Amino acid sequence: MKAVRLLGHGGMDQLVHSDDVPVPEPGPGEVLIDVHACGMNNTDVWVREGAYGSETDPGSVSTWRRGRSTLTFPRIQGTDTVGEIVAVGDGVPGARIGERVMVDFSIYNRPEGDDSLADIDYIGHGRDGGYAEYVAVPAENAYEVTSRISDAELATFCCAYLTAEQMLDRARLEAGERVLVTGASGGVGSAVIQLARVRGAIPYAVSSAGKEHALREIGAEDVVLRDVPDLVGAVGRMVDGPVDVVADLVAGPLFNDLLRILRPEGRYTTAGAIGGPVVGLDLRTMYLKQLELHGSSQGTRTAFRRLVRYIEDGRIRPLLDRTFRLSDFHEAQRTFMSKTYVGKLVVVPDRHWATVGAPYAAS
Repeated sequence: MKAVRLLGHGGMDQLVHSDDVPVPEPGPGEVLIDVHACGMNNTDVWVREGAYGSETDPGSVSTWRRGRSTLTFPRIQGTDTVGEIVAVGDGVPGARIGERVMVDFSIYNRPEGDDSLADIDYIGHGRDGGYAEYVAVPAENAYEVTSRISDAELATFCCAYLTAEQMLDRARLEAGERVLVTGASGGVGSAVIQLARVRGAIPYAVSSAGKEHALREIGAEDVVLRDVPDLVGAVGRMVDGPVDVVADLVAGPLFNDLLRILRPEGRYTTAGAIGGPVVGLDLRTMYLKQLELHGSSQGTRTAFRRLVRYIEDGRIRPLLDRTFRLSDFHEAQRTFMSKTYVGKLVVVPDRHWATVGAPYAAS
């Protein structure tokens, strides 16, 4: 089969499109999926670069999970897989063949009913993912989705929206509360905006110029530019009331200002640090304001099932910017890293391009 394999940590040259990769065999309890589309995520880039550091050396080359990595090379990345089940392993009903599915990318390493994420891994890291024509996954991770939205649109939801929902779960965001979202035009940020509205909360966005209209269209109450000289003052003038929760995906120089923006007993939740992972923290701001700080990554089975219901009920909508052929993966990742778009980019195997990818390609 054709697939994009990551050969090691480093630059784009470590991503190689090959046409002679063996098609995986579904093992016991697994299904084989004919991949129709796979969404792109920041984690793909950070794992390629080995940009996760360690607890003692933030600049060291390290992958996700740091000192307990399950990453081996070559690895097929890709978490947001959508496709059709074409074969099943032992113990899986043959009736599942033909289902259109969205893959829960999380490898929980915990039994059903245990929502702890302490041992979590993911498909595309601990085992091969969806940047390929076929992928084998545990049957329990393949969720049939009957929504009428297209395969390419469905591939925008999984990682970004699950991450966003878990962030809001961790922060206990409730109806009527105000949440400030940084990195709001990206996949996770735009998901936070929509999912906050589902909860009845009021989202405000921090983003770059030119994206204000698009963010208001998906539910942002208002937008402030991230490079405004006085972010604290600008947010104070924009938000009608106190900021209860900050959902931060940027960090870097913004971090201390975001804590200043929070009301006393406010909650800060983060699942990313695209502006810089090492920040300055004045602990006095944290303890004198009685703040809560929550780290969050991926999400629980419970959150994923909730996400599937939201999709099928039409309570959230896909934000697909454009699609790319799998064979044009380098161009896709360069565009992804440019951050000049709103929403998600999706990769489509070339053999499904005409029906799945072409309708959403850049003109």
